[in-house]
Amino acid sequence: MKLTRRDFSRLSAMTALAGALPKMEALESGLAAQKFCWGIVGLGRISMGHFMPGVELSKTGKITALVSGHREKAEKQAAQYNVPSPSIYSYENFDEIRQNQEIDAVYIALPNSMHAEYTIRAAKAGKHVLCEKPMATSVAECKAMIEACRKAKVKLMIAYRCQYNPVHLKAIELIRSGAIGQVQTIESGFGFPIQAGEWRLNKKLAGGGPLMDVGIYSLNACRYLTGEEPGEIKANASTIDHDGRFDEVEENDGWTMKFPSGILASCATTYGGDTGGGGFFRVHGSKGWLGMEPAFPYQGKHLTGHLADGQKLDEMEPDKDPADFVRQADHLAECVWENHEPKTAGEEGLRDTEVMSRIYQVAGMKGL
Repeated sequence: MKLTRRDFSRLSAMTALAGALPKMEALESGLAAQKFCWGIVGLGRISMGHFMPGVELSKTGKITALVSGHREKAEKQAAQYNVPSPSIYSYENFDEIRQNQEIDAVYIALPNSMHAEYTIRAAKAGKHVLCEKPMATSVAECKAMIEACRKAKVKLMIAYRCQYNPVHLKAIELIRSGAIGQVQTIESGFGFPIQAGEWRLNKKLAGGGPLMDVGIYSLNACRYLTGEEPGEIKANASTIDHDGRFDEVEENDGWTMKFPSGILASCATTYGGDTGGGGFFRVHGSKGWLGMEPAFPYQGKHLTGHLADGQKLDEMEPDKDPADFVRQADHLAECVWENHEPKTAGEEGLRDTEVMSRIYQVAGMKGL
C-alpha cells in the first residue's frame, strides 16, 4: 500500500504529538507498510552487483521496476527481485514509467553520456533520481538536469557513496576538529589497467578518460576533505601505451589544485597502471597526518594517521559491500519522505564537472 501525501502529513502530525519516537524509529514504524520503490535504469555491473543488493538490505527500499535493452537479462533480474513483467521497460518505452505508481525513484547506472537524457526524462515522468557519477559529460547537461528536476519538483541526488561512508566521515571530522592542525597538502590517486573493449574507452559514451571514471574520486575527496573549492589549477594528460585502447580517450591525467586557504592538492589517475587496488589519499597537517589506502573501494577502506595529541590511527572499515549503497538508498528515501535536499544534490555533481572541464582545458584538451 502506498501512502498519499495527506496520509503522510497526518502520520507525521500524530508522531509529533506523541513525541515518543526517535526519527528513524518513526520512519520505520509509521511507514512500515510502505516501501520506497526503485526503478533500475541500466542492468550492468554496478546496478546488479552492488546497488540492487543494497536496496534489498536497506531499511526503506524495494525494487519494483527495471529498464534495460536486454529483455532476457531483465527477466532474470525480475524473477530474482519479484518485479512484475509489466514493470520491465525498454529504453524506447521508458517514458511509460509515468503511469507506474509503484516507482518512486529511478537509479541511473548508464554510460556517462546517457545520464542527462534519462534524468530529464525521469523528472518529466515525476520520478526522483539517483544518478551515478560523473553526473554528466558536460557542464551544460548538469545544469539542464538540475533545472528539469527543479521544475518537476523531484529530488536529484548524485551517487557520491564515499560522502556517506563512516570512515570518510571520520576523516572529515578529524580534519575539521583540528586533530592534525592546519591542512597543508593532499595527495590522492586512483587508477587501474583497463581492458580493451570497455565502453569507458569510447569518447562518445564516457566523455573522457580516467578522470571521468576514477579520477573524480580523488577530485571529490579533495573538495570534501578541505571543505573548499579549488582556485588555481595546473594539469597534464598523456597516453603512453599506443596499443589501440586509447585512440579516443587519454590514458593518464595529473593535476594540482590550490585552494583559497593555500592548501595544495596533487592528484593523478590512470587507465594504464595500478594505484593500489582502490586508490588512496594522504592529508598532511601542521601537527599530524591522515591517510586512507585503499580509500575508494566498495569495502576494506583503511584509515591511518598520526594526530596532534600523539594518538595513532589504524582502523579498517568494518562494513562489507554493499553497505555504501544501502546508505545511499536510505538517504534518498528519507529526503523524499521528509522533504529535504540530498547531501549530494545535483549541484555537487555540477561542481565536479566544472572542475573536470577546467582540468581538461588546462591540459590542452577539449573541456566538458
